[in-house]
Amino acid sequence: MSTSAPTPASKARVDAPDEAPVLFESSGAVRTYVLNRAKKLNALNEPMLNLLRPQIEEWSQGDLAKVIVGRGAGRAFCAGGDVESVVRYASDPVTRPQAIDFFHREFEMDYILAAVPKPYVCVMDGITMGGGVGLAVNAQFRIATEKTVFAMPETKIGYSPDVGASYFLSRVDGEIGTYLGLTGATITGRAVFEHGFATHYVESRLVPALLERLAALENPTHQRINALLEEARSEREPDESTTAIVGAKREALDSAFSHNTVEKIVAALTETSTNHRNEEVRRWATSTLDELAQRSPTSLKVALAAIRRGKQMTLLDALQMEMNIATAFCVSNLPFHGRTAVNMSAGHRQSGATPDFKTGVTAVLVEKIKTRPEWSPARLEDVNDSELLKKFFSEFTPDKETAPRLTPPPYVEGNKTIDPMQFALPSEAEIRSMVDGSHKSSGATEITLDELLDKFKSLRKGKSGVREKILEVVERKCAFEEDKHMNKQWLKWKH
Repeated sequence: MSTSAPTPASKARVDAPDEAPVLFESSGAVRTYVLNRAKKLNALNEPMLNLLRPQIEEWSQGDLAKVIVGRGAGRAFCAGGDVESVVRYASDPVTRPQAIDFFHREFEMDYILAAVPKPYVCVMDGITMGGGVGLAVNAQFRIATEKTVFAMPETKIGYSPDVGASYFLSRVDGEIGTYLGLTGATITGRAVFEHGFATHYVESRLVPALLERLAALENPTHQRINALLEEARSEREPDESTTAIVGAKREALDSAFSHNTVEKIVAALTETSTNHRNEEVRRWATSTLDELAQRSPTSLKVALAAIRRGKQMTLLDALQMEMNIATAFCVSNLPFHGRTAVNMSAGHRQSGATPDFKTGVTAVLVEKIKTRPEWSPARLEDVNDSELLKKFFSEFTPDKETAPRLTPPPYVEGNKTIDPMQFALPSEAEIRSMVDGSHKSSGATEITLDELLDKFKSLRKGKSGVREKILEVVERKCAFEEDKHMNKQWLKWKH
C-alpha cells in the first residue's frame, strides 16, 4: 500500500463515501495513519483493521519510515471498537466467528503497535476510549491535550476492559487502573498525563506545528523525539487546579480498590461514604457506589479478576487472556466454527457465559436507555464465583481449541515491547525507591525533599510535571523525620 498525503480538500471531506476509513500520510521520515470516521468518532471496525495492519507492517519493516504517528480526524482519536456490529454477529451462530475474529485481529493489531521496532507517537487529541486506548496506550510517546477524554467504559455495556487493559490498568500507580476499569469513569486533559496514561501534555492548537517539527528531524531517535515533545509542553499554571485524583480522595480510592473481590470493594466504599472525616471524599465514595451499582455484576467480577491476573503477565499473555474472555462473552448456546482457530465438535459444546454483553450494548448503545440494564444475574451475590472463573478464564482457551490464539507476525514476535512508562512521569514505585535508598541512582539511604526533587529533575532532564507529581506523592506517602544535629528533615516512606 502506497503512502500519500491527503490534500486539504480531502481532509475536509471526512466520512465522504469515496474516502477510506483510514488515511495514510508521508512527510519526511514520518508516516502517519489518520483514523477517518469522524462522524462515528473513529470507532474501530473491520474495514479499518483491514487497512491499518498491512500498512503498519510495511512501515515497520521498511527503511524509509523512521517514525510512526497515529491520530484521528475530528473530535476523537478513537472512541472504541464497533461493538454494535460485534454483538450483532455474535447473536447468530452463523456469523459468530466474525465477532470472535474482530477481537482476534484487533488485539493482534494492538500488540503489533506496542512492539513496533520504530518510535511510535500517538496523539490522543480528543475522545480516546476502549479500542482507541488499545491503539494508543503502549506507544512510547502518547500526547494528551486539553481535549483528551480517556476511559475504559466496557463494564457499562456488560463487557470487560480489553485491548491489553489487564496489563496497563494493573501497572499504573496505586489502584487508579482498577477504579477506571470497574467504574468506566473518565479522566480528562492533564489528568491523563498526570496519571501516566500519556507521556506528554501539549495544547491542542500546538499539535500541528509539533508534528511538522517532528517530520523535519533528521535523525529522529527516541531521545530527540522526547526532547522535541518536551519543548512543546504545556506547563500547569500556578493557579490551575488538577483534575487528577489526588490527596485524601486518592488515599480513599487506593484503599477501597485494593481488595480482591468486588464485594469487599463495595463494603470499603460504603464505610468511606458513611464515616470518612472528609465530606468531599464521602461524596466521591457515594457517587462511586452509585456507578458500580449500574454496572453488570458479572462484568465487574471478570474485570477485577483479569486486572489482578494481568499484573503478573506479559502484554501478549494479557491480550491472550482477554481474547479468551472476549470469546466467552460472545459465545451463546451453540458451538461455532471458523478461521479463528476455534473448532468445536459436539463434544466441545459450550454454554453461554453471560447474556450481559448483548443486553448492555442493546440498552446503552442501541436503545440509549438511561436506567440500569436488566443484567443477569442482577446482583453481585448471585454471581457464582467459581463458575465465573471457569467460564471466563479456563473454558475458552487456544489449547482446548475453544478460543483463537494470538499470533503476532515474526518480525515482532521476538521483540520486547518498549516500556510504555519510559518517557512518562516517574511512578510512585520509583519515587519510593529513591526515598528508601533502593534506587540505583539514590546514593544514600536518607534524602531530603529538596534532594529528591533535584534527583528527579536530573534524571528526567527537567521534564514537565515531575515536581508536581513528586510533591503530591510525598504529601500522601511520606513523613518528615527531624535531624537536629544536621538541621535537616529526612523523608520516610509511610507505607
